[in-house]
Amino acid sequence: MSADQIPHGASNANRAYPPVAWLSTGALAFVIIGGILMASYAPRKAPLGVAAALLVAGALLLVSAGVVLVGLKDFSRKTFLMVFKWAIFADLVTAAMIEFAFVRDHTSGASLLIVTCMLAVFTLSVPTTIAFTVARYADD
Repeated sequence: MSADQIPHGASNANRAYPPVAWLSTGALAFVIIGGILMASYAPRKAPLGVAAALLVAGALLLVSAGVVLVGLKDFSRKTFLMVFKWAIFADLVTAAMIEFAFVRDHTSGASLLIVTCMLAVFTLSVPTTIAFTVARYADD
């Protein structure tokens, strides 16, 4: 049964959803690998080509998750946004601490830009995964 053929009154738990959580988790995996690569070189200059490729791959997966998420019908956006705002608040604190560590280690220039962009993908992907997982089971 496709997602378009769900009988009226069927539970959201039994409904088929596109892989939003998988896409955002894949984005997280790419930027974590890139972050580990960048951190292993701090404060020396890291290989920016590999790190940039990992960042682009993560960003593309996150954008794909966002596009799929926006196109969902019969989805609890209210629950998604409520969970997302609290999860992003927690992740902003984490990302700020990680950014501080890189700045404190005298990371600058293109390396710092790539790390900052990876942290942005990190900060959006975790709340997206959490909020989507909660909202897909909401019945409002």
